[in-house]
Amino acid sequence: MTDILSPSSTSRSNLKPTKRPRRRPQSERREETTNTILDAAEKLFALHGRDGVTLKAIATAASVDTALIHYYFGDKDGVFRAVFARRAGEVNAARIAAMDAYEARVGEATTIEGVLDVFLRPIYEMVIEKGEGWVYFAAIVGHANASHFGGKDVMAENFDPIVQRFIGMLKALAPDAPPERIYWFFDLVSSSLTHGLAQTGRIDDVSGGLCKSSDLASVLETMIAVFSVGFGSVSR
Repeated sequence: MTDILSPSSTSRSNLKPTKRPRRRPQSERREETTNTILDAAEKLFALHGRDGVTLKAIATAASVDTALIHYYFGDKDGVFRAVFARRAGEVNAARIAAMDAYEARVGEATTIEGVLDVFLRPIYEMVIEKGEGWVYFAAIVGHANASHFGGKDVMAENFDPIVQRFIGMLKALAPDAPPERIYWFFDLVSSSLTHGLAQTGRIDDVSGGLCKSSDLASVLETMIAVFSVGFGSVSR
């Protein structure tokens, strides 16, 4: 009978075009690759310092070719600066938002406790809440702020604008204070901030386990309490 299709005809009629897997945009693939490299580098820099890490070690940890790192970042210094800038931008945005909200709420009635809080709390909370990568970043910041290996440049590039705003808020609280006292106060706050973030374990040993350097919430609250009282000596 002519109205009956052959098996071969039926098979052909039921065939559907095979869908090819969606090819991700080049920008998406580039972002994934660069983040893989930066994640690997961040951990290595935190554990060994910038001078203790090679491009080959980063490439091995990221499972990429060294040439790819050269293509995206140029050299090891480029990788280090990219690692630093990636999270610093998020910290700065959170600090700016906190400062803006605080000043909108209290106007000119700022206090040293409030000013310290909006400068310190955002980065501490990010390290506490956002996981391992932020712990590594905090260790790198601590190293950069306390060494002569070139960390001064990346600290300035990433944090100077927000630091100057913080210093301006301090000056407004103590307008008659000698300027050098304000800057020394900032330096001590900054040193304590980055030392606390580094979680070196030193306080664990000194206190016989009574204090834990990993207890960042206690570090933050103690810093605010101590420096709030200490600020009274700035204008004397």
